[in-house]
Amino acid sequence: MINHQQIELAEKHTVPPLNKAQRLSDYLPGIFTSISTRKGIKKAIKKGLVKIDGKTGNTGDWVKGGENIELYKEAGINKNLLVDIPIHVFYEDDDLAVVRKPAGIAVSGNKRRTLEHALPHNLHMSPKSDALPIPQAIHRLDYPTSGVLLVGKTTAAVIALNQLFEQHKIEKKYLAVCIGEMPQCGTIETPVDHKAAKTTYQVLETVKSERFGCLNLLEVKIETGRRHQIRKHLTENGNPILGDQTYGTEGKILKGKGLYLHAISLKFTHPTRNDEIEIKDDVPDKFKKIFTVFPE
Repeated sequence: MINHQQIELAEKHTVPPLNKAQRLSDYLPGIFTSISTRKGIKKAIKKGLVKIDGKTGNTGDWVKGGENIELYKEAGINKNLLVDIPIHVFYEDDDLAVVRKPAGIAVSGNKRRTLEHALPHNLHMSPKSDALPIPQAIHRLDYPTSGVLLVGKTTAAVIALNQLFEQHKIEKKYLAVCIGEMPQCGTIETPVDHKAAKTTYQVLETVKSERFGCLNLLEVKIETGRRHQIRKHLTENGNPILGDQTYGTEGKILKGKGLYLHAISLKFTHPTRNDEIEIKDDVPDKFKKIFTVFPE
């Protein structure tokens, strides 16, 4: 089994219907382009780099058809990329963590200053055999967006949590401040990047504004996680988020205060213990300077 190595998904394969069941080590040679030899496949299986329907595969496992097989690859860790940025930790165990992403920092990427590169300084290394030296963010928050973020600390946790997201079994809520008159609640389903997207919102409070006419405090839920989904949907609705430098309306872009979008809560079932975890963050001070009504 791999130990203390960062891994990433390399290839996927769905087994077609087979006339006869085959052992995993016999079936896979020639299936993946990155590892084609029998010796290479066996080595990958022994390292725990092959998953069958989300579970670590063994050379003696049988495949009959319909199984989803994933091949992972090891990615070396560059300690020079790690950065010591204080990150607030809401919850942590051997499998996962929930942290607060500050505004003005990317979750991941090639740059040194990212949230993921800061995690090893803020989280304990998991003692499990498939521990990741750099924990992986399970979802994304935009560069200017702050709030609650879910992180996997082991390979098994990353796979299980990703499956929960794909099955829409992780509930995320956001607070957003929007400009202009709008209905008290609504659902926006305009495709984002040609993909289905759904955003629902409820107005918690509306205040008059000399500059913007009125400002609304929204509680927002998303059923899909498209890039910039909330920002795009609310702008298309005629109600851009306050401080949005990218999608804001010309002449009504507030500068110097950041984006008024905050991931306020996260609820999911723990993939190992099966108990429900709900994390709620504090309302940012800049929201409190405008509004008085907030979700409990």
